[in-house]
Amino acid sequence: MSLKTDVAGTTATGDSAWAESATLIDRNRSSRRDDGSAAAGAIVGQSAAIHRVLAQVQQVAATDATVLLLGETGTGKELFATRIHELSVRRAHAMVRVNCAAMPATLVESELFGREKGAFTDAISRQIGRFELADRSTIFLDEIGDLPQDVQVKLLRVIEERQIERLGSPKSIAVDTRIIAATHRNLEERIESGLFRDDLYYRLNVFPIQVPPLRNRIEDIPLLIWRFIEEFSTVLKKPVEEISRENMTALQQYAWPGNIRELRNVVERAMILATTPRLTIVIPTTSVTSVAQSAKLVDVEKAHIRTVLESAGWRIRGNNGAADRLGLRPTTLETRMAKLGICRPKAAYPVAV
Repeated sequence: MSLKTDVAGTTATGDSAWAESATLIDRNRSSRRDDGSAAAGAIVGQSAAIHRVLAQVQQVAATDATVLLLGETGTGKELFATRIHELSVRRAHAMVRVNCAAMPATLVESELFGREKGAFTDAISRQIGRFELADRSTIFLDEIGDLPQDVQVKLLRVIEERQIERLGSPKSIAVDTRIIAATHRNLEERIESGLFRDDLYYRLNVFPIQVPPLRNRIEDIPLLIWRFIEEFSTVLKKPVEEISRENMTALQQYAWPGNIRELRNVVERAMILATTPRLTIVIPTTSVTSVAQSAKLVDVEKAHIRTVLESAGWRIRGNNGAADRLGLRPTTLETRMAKLGICRPKAAYPVAV
């Protein structure tokens, strides 16, 4: 007799359990929709760590204070910047987003402050900079720690005088722009290394907000997983009704060095490979420094099945065996293994039962 487990850990038996599990998860999904946390681009979480950050966001949003968002890569700093803007009096105007690390060093200045026609060889027309575009709105300077030093000087002047000068023009232009900056780098260490100006740091660090890593908000992991499942279910046309309690617990115990971005990628991969309404999400085992893997779907499937087999001790059959974790019949899994050329390493594990 099969045993079904929903995300909350409720158990029952047989076909009635499948219906009960689906009902419970549908109810959980509805409650998340009701509070708005499952909306696209929304901040999902009920942990104390997230509540503290949201309280800070609420406090500073109504002001024009400069905000510095600090935190590891993949923690969702841009989402918090968006929330601050949407709660501010500037929300009627679109927030302008800039990734300081993605722009070529030679173009950062003209991108931020604009340029006049003929300012340099390839400047065949006037360009309005991002600060002008963000007049009466908010500019989000992501990865501010990677800003070139010569541009840091000019940004400091903009913050102090609220004026910009287009490249190739001596004329000053007043701008009313609120600044929200973000970085995953330790700016104090970069100051000591001579890579970041201390006076700019003090200007940006008016209201710092530390965005917590995912490992410090493990109670939010199930909510985030179901949020991503809902997203990919719509795109892939694959309904998912349950995740085993053991799988969810294991996901909460993983450190998630890539934070929410890594979690989303892992859920997407599991959804692509899913063949039943019971989803198994495999915990990443490869190092972020390892060589890139093949992007072919057959190779992704092969790697996924091998990872599940390894986590199950190469046991195919039985409760919590590889077939059970993958939501497949043992014979189906064995056939698929033969087709993909997956073999159990000799003497590495006990024979599957």
